[in-house]
Amino acid sequence: MKLFFKALLFGVPIGITFVDVVGYVARVDGVSMQPALNPASGTDYVFLNRWAVRFYDVSRGDVVALISPKDPDQKLIKRVVGLEGDIINTHSYKTPFVRVPEGHCWIEGDHTGHSMDSNLFGPVSLGLITAKATAIVWPPSRWQEVESFLPASRAPIQMRLEE
Repeated sequence: MKLFFKALLFGVPIGITFVDVVGYVARVDGVSMQPALNPASGTDYVFLNRWAVRFYDVSRGDVVALISPKDPDQKLIKRVVGLEGDIINTHSYKTPFVRVPEGHCWIEGDHTGHSMDSNLFGPVSLGLITAKATAIVWPPSRWQEVESFLPASRAPIQMRLEE
């Protein structure tokens, strides 16, 4: 019994520190990130890497976890489409074009029209991003890295003009 409490005394703080600093596995619900996550039949579990957003910059195309700007109790997982200074052609936002303000990003779900994202609530503070989705860890048939890419149709306007 003494060994159990000793293991508990050391194990719990180490586990909490790992989850807080390195990352954790989370279930992805909903259709907003299809086809990248949650294909037609099934639910994906992804590794959310906290280290990646704490010590490295978020890039266009990254799939990130964030606190919803509308409901702080809700967590979202979306793709970063634009960064500060980018001009975004919106889908259904109140204006057809938005310049992303400093300290913010524009996030969207891959399944256009079926996503609660920046087209609903506008640019999102970078401070709301908690982790980057780096790998699908369950089910085993879907083991893979989460690809960081930006569809050409969603690239910020200045990037499309440079091509």
